[in-house]
Amino acid sequence: MQPRDRLPSLSVVIPCYNEAENLNRLLPRLQSVLQTLVADWEVILVDDGSRDNTQEVFAFWSNQPGFQAIQLSRNFGKEAALTAGLEAARCETCLMMDADLQHSPDLIPAMLAEWQQGYDVVYAVREHRRDEGPFKRLGARWFYRLVNAGARFQVPPDAGDFRLMDQAVVEALLELPERNRFLKGLYAWVGFNATEISYVPAVRGSGRSTFNLFHLLRLSFDGLTAFTTWPLRIASLVGFMLALLAFTYGGFLVFDYFVHGRDVPGWTTIVVGLMFFSGIQLIGLGVLGEYVSRIFEEVKGRPLYVVRHRAGRSLRDAQP
Repeated sequence: MQPRDRLPSLSVVIPCYNEAENLNRLLPRLQSVLQTLVADWEVILVDDGSRDNTQEVFAFWSNQPGFQAIQLSRNFGKEAALTAGLEAARCETCLMMDADLQHSPDLIPAMLAEWQQGYDVVYAVREHRRDEGPFKRLGARWFYRLVNAGARFQVPPDAGDFRLMDQAVVEALLELPERNRFLKGLYAWVGFNATEISYVPAVRGSGRSTFNLFHLLRLSFDGLTAFTTWPLRIASLVGFMLALLAFTYGGFLVFDYFVHGRDVPGWTTIVVGLMFFSGIQLIGLGVLGEYVSRIFEEVKGRPLYVVRHRAGRSLRDAQP
């Protein structure tokens, strides 16, 4: 790694969905940190189809030097909103953070210090998950085990979107063409020199998170199908084991009939067996269908997002 003896210009990307109240508390604090830290900076706010008064908050801050506002035409999802912000970023480094006050701007100096040491990616890792339920902790543990099993790269457990990236990393991410973007996996896939810093997420400022159990399961399955073939392999393994079990049981029945002369039991065994194996077949078809549906989404080639309105200018553009 080659150390860097200067502070870079910095773009901060913040995706927002119904976070108006939190933005009013976060942005003044973030502005104060940036003004005392770096000379050239910009904050890119991306509204992912909010239904509260986020538009009014954007209207105010887009008139402040260094702030840009991007309003998407509807809710496209956090991955698409982050991608919109990355495509708008123009500085040497790019920091991504949430708008719910759980990602503290006070960690920015530590991240920039690691960049100066020569790292291209600095990501924040949760010190613990004690604030989460046992189901979520167990699910996260098994998810990362499956994603990282046998892979040529490792997705860091307990790391999210709160990270600082060099411009080269951002450009590499934007060159990836897929529409189903599991960014936590893409961060690891592009490589580069990376390091971590630990943090404890703050309490959410206001409102309730829209990231419920359904969204968590959907994101997990998107990650598994985007970076592994484990679901297909598991379906094949289950099918092989059941076929072996059925062959063994069939052999036992034939042996029992010829040796002891017992009649083979009838309808109950047949009906239960048919229902069981039919269920297994439908599960296998469902897993295969998930992969086919992702191929279908990719070949359509639709854009990741549609922008309704842009406002504001970066700090360098605002200078005469």
